[in-house]
Amino acid sequence: MKKIGKLVSLLLLISSGLYAQKTLDQNITVCQTSATESFALFASNEDFKKEHMNPIPFKYKEQAGEMITFETPDGKKARAYLVKANTDIDNYIFIFHEWWGLNDYIKKEADKYWHGFNKNINVLAIDLYDGKVATTREEASKLVGSVSTDRAEAIIEGAVSYTGISSEIATLGWCFGGGWALQAAMIAGEQTQGAVMYYGMPEKDESKIETIEFPVLGIFAKQDGHITPEIVNTFEEDMKSASKSIEIHFYDAVHAFANPSNPDYDKKAAEDAYHKSIGFLKRVLD
Repeated sequence: MKKIGKLVSLLLLISSGLYAQKTLDQNITVCQTSATESFALFASNEDFKKEHMNPIPFKYKEQAGEMITFETPDGKKARAYLVKANTDIDNYIFIFHEWWGLNDYIKKEADKYWHGFNKNINVLAIDLYDGKVATTREEASKLVGSVSTDRAEAIIEGAVSYTGISSEIATLGWCFGGGWALQAAMIAGEQTQGAVMYYGMPEKDESKIETIEFPVLGIFAKQDGHITPEIVNTFEEDMKSASKSIEIHFYDAVHAFANPSNPDYDKKAAEDAYHKSIGFLKRVLD
């Protein structure tokens, strides 16, 4: 019996060691992957899925813009929802959807920012899912996991080309799109005037942070279990160490608190965050 007991103890020790190593390997993998790939890893996590309640169905009928297509450097075409400025101006806001896709809620948000500029801005809500939209968190998780970094970057490059070389661009996105808003701002290079990221994955690569030559506004949630305050604080420290312009605001809310189709929508926090965002965008695109 003593030998059996020792054998069981040994097996438990080995098992726990293997589990600890697996957990360590997963953490190392997240740290070593890019910001957007890290988000994709989170998307397959059951706890992360639970942070995203299935959206309340929403149909937007009073659309001010229209769907367009544009060429991408990989030889394909991409889609976007475009709201044109009422004046002859080359300023653009690139909007990036949440992990649900370019749905009617995102189109309404694009119109909202257009109205916030008194219609004197071009707003381009870019579709990184190539036409696919999720209505459940299970579908959203699969769509996030299917996004190719090369394809997403090609779509963004195509969008920049579509606006023309004289355009000035600011980016904004939520969740999945929050991370891509920052990446798109880096891709647009000298044309970028600023980036707003709502609870998206920050950049972790210090060499990429060194290339940022535009101000960043970050909107985050204190109760976010994955894009945690610790992750955000590290990003802020890295930005400041590199002498980059960054402004971070935390709200005592959950992930995706600013989405009205989220059952956990926090109206007060969302309205305050919107006012900060529109004020920032007006400053950088002035």
